[in-house]
Amino acid sequence: MPSLTDALAALVPSIGVGLLFWFAMRAIVRADRRERASIAAMEAEASEKRTE
Repeated sequence: MPSLTDALAALVPSIGVGLLFWFAMRAIVRADRRERASIAAMEAEASEKRTE
């Protein structure tokens, strides 16, 4: 009969890969959010200069 440690040993690699995927996606989404904010700030500055 399989023990609890056997079940945990089978789940640990999947949990590890899931955590790596989560951290990678989180980093991508945060980078995209910062890039969009930066582009919006640059566009606002450019439009401000055009109206002067």
